[in-house]
Amino acid sequence: MHKTLFLAALALSAVASTAAADTLAMPETAAEAKASAPLPAPAATPASISLPAKGISMAEVVKKFGEPRAKHPPVGGGEPRQPPITRWDYENFSVFFEHSHVIHAVIPDHPAELHHTEELKPAP
Repeated sequence: MHKTLFLAALALSAVASTAAADTLAMPETAAEAKASAPLPAPAATPASISLPAKGISMAEVVKKFGEPRAKHPPVGGGEPRQPPITRWDYENFSVFFEHSHVIHAVIPDHPAELHHTEELKPAP
Protein backbone atom coordinates (compact mmCIF):
# COMPACT_ATOMS: atom_id res chain seq x y z
CA MET A 1 0.00 0.00 0.00
CA HIS A 2 2.84 2.38 0.82
CA LYS A 3 4.36 1.56 -2.55
CA THR A 4 1.10 2.50 -4.33
CA LEU A 5 0.80 5.82 -2.48
CA PHE A 6 4.43 6.59 -3.21
CA LEU A 7 3.97 5.90 -6.93
CA ALA A 8 0.79 8.00 -7.04
CA ALA A 9 2.54 10.92 -5.33
CA LEU A 10 5.49 10.58 -7.69
CA ALA A 11 3.20 10.58 -10.73
CA LEU A 12 1.31 13.66 -9.50
CA SER A 13 4.52 15.57 -8.85
CA ALA A 14 5.80 14.70 -12.33
CA VAL A 15 2.59 15.97 -13.93
CA ALA A 16 2.50 19.11 -11.79
CA SER A 17 6.10 20.02 -12.61
CA THR A 18 5.40 19.96 -16.36
CA ALA A 19 2.37 22.26 -16.11
CA ALA A 20 3.05 25.87 -17.04
CA ALA A 21 0.86 28.92 -16.76
CA ASP A 22 0.38 31.31 -19.65
CA THR A 23 -0.52 34.95 -19.25
CA LEU A 24 -3.88 35.67 -20.73
CA ALA A 25 -4.35 39.22 -22.00
CA MET A 26 -7.96 40.31 -21.65
CA PRO A 27 -9.29 43.28 -23.60
CA GLU A 28 -10.14 46.32 -21.51
CA THR A 29 -13.83 46.61 -20.67
CA ALA A 30 -15.72 49.85 -21.23
CA ALA A 31 -15.90 50.47 -17.47
CA GLU A 32 -12.13 50.02 -17.10
CA ALA A 33 -11.49 52.29 -20.07
CA LYS A 34 -13.72 54.95 -18.54
CA ALA A 35 -12.02 54.60 -15.14
CA SER A 36 -8.54 54.93 -16.64
CA ALA A 37 -9.48 57.89 -18.85
CA PRO A 38 -8.07 61.24 -17.77
CA LEU A 39 -10.36 63.22 -15.52
CA PRO A 40 -11.91 66.31 -17.09
CA ALA A 41 -10.97 69.62 -15.58
CA PRO A 42 -13.71 70.87 -13.26
CA ALA A 43 -15.69 73.90 -14.26
CA ALA A 44 -14.24 77.17 -13.09
CA THR A 45 -15.75 78.81 -10.04
CA PRO A 46 -17.99 81.65 -11.17
CA ALA A 47 -16.08 84.86 -10.60
CA SER A 48 -19.30 86.74 -9.88
CA ILE A 49 -19.88 84.87 -6.59
CA SER A 50 -17.93 86.23 -3.64
CA LEU A 51 -17.49 83.92 -0.68
CA PRO A 52 -16.96 84.71 3.00
CA ALA A 53 -13.29 84.71 4.02
CA LYS A 54 -12.01 82.13 6.47
CA GLY A 55 -11.92 83.32 10.05
CA ILE A 56 -14.67 85.94 9.95
CA SER A 57 -17.49 85.71 12.47
CA MET A 58 -21.13 84.76 11.94
CA ALA A 59 -22.12 88.38 12.60
CA GLU A 60 -19.76 89.60 9.87
CA VAL A 61 -21.18 87.03 7.42
CA VAL A 62 -24.74 88.21 8.13
CA LYS A 63 -23.65 91.84 7.80
CA LYS A 64 -21.97 91.25 4.43
CA PHE A 65 -24.26 88.60 2.87
CA GLY A 66 -27.55 88.96 4.75
CA GLU A 67 -29.55 86.25 6.46
CA PRO A 68 -29.01 82.73 5.08
CA ARG A 69 -31.77 80.81 3.35
CA ALA A 70 -31.28 77.94 5.85
CA LYS A 71 -29.41 77.53 9.13
CA HIS A 72 -28.57 73.94 10.05
CA PRO A 73 -28.11 72.99 13.72
CA PRO A 74 -24.55 72.40 14.96
CA VAL A 75 -23.06 68.93 14.60
CA GLY A 76 -20.47 67.61 17.05
CA GLY A 77 -19.19 69.67 19.93
CA GLY A 78 -19.26 66.84 22.44
CA GLU A 79 -15.61 67.33 23.35
CA PRO A 80 -12.83 69.87 22.72
CA ARG A 81 -11.31 67.77 19.93
CA GLN A 82 -14.66 67.81 18.11
CA PRO A 83 -15.89 71.42 18.01
CA PRO A 84 -19.43 72.21 16.88
CA ILE A 85 -19.70 72.64 13.10
CA THR A 86 -22.61 74.70 11.75
CA ARG A 87 -23.70 75.13 8.13
CA TRP A 88 -25.56 78.05 6.64
CA ASP A 89 -26.98 77.80 3.13
CA TYR A 90 -27.23 80.87 0.93
CA GLU A 91 -28.65 80.99 -2.59
CA ASN A 92 -25.37 80.20 -4.39
CA PHE A 93 -23.06 78.90 -1.67
CA SER A 94 -22.81 77.27 1.76
CA VAL A 95 -20.72 78.45 4.70
CA PHE A 96 -19.29 76.18 7.40
CA PHE A 97 -18.51 77.51 10.87
CA GLU A 98 -16.43 76.08 13.70
CA HIS A 99 -17.94 77.59 16.84
CA SER A 100 -18.79 81.02 15.38
CA HIS A 101 -16.05 81.53 12.77
CA VAL A 102 -15.93 80.59 9.08
CA ILE A 103 -13.77 77.57 8.32
CA HIS A 104 -14.92 77.02 4.72
CA ALA A 105 -17.29 78.28 2.06
CA VAL A 106 -18.28 76.17 -0.94
CA ILE A 107 -20.28 76.51 -4.13
CA PRO A 108 -22.43 73.39 -4.65
CA ASP A 109 -21.77 71.47 -7.88
CA HIS A 110 -18.41 73.22 -8.30
CA PRO A 111 -15.78 70.90 -6.81
CA ALA A 112 -12.36 72.19 -5.92
CA GLU A 113 -9.74 72.15 -8.65
CA LEU A 114 -7.83 68.86 -8.85
CA HIS A 115 -4.05 69.01 -8.86
CA HIS A 116 -1.64 66.24 -9.93
CA THR A 117 -4.34 64.20 -11.68
CA GLU A 118 -1.62 62.15 -13.39
CA GLU A 119 -1.05 60.48 -10.01
CA LEU A 120 -4.66 59.31 -9.71
CA LYS A 121 -5.23 55.66 -10.48
CA PRO A 122 -8.47 53.65 -10.52
CA ALA A 123 -9.14 51.41 -7.55
CA PRO A 124 -8.28 47.73 -8.10
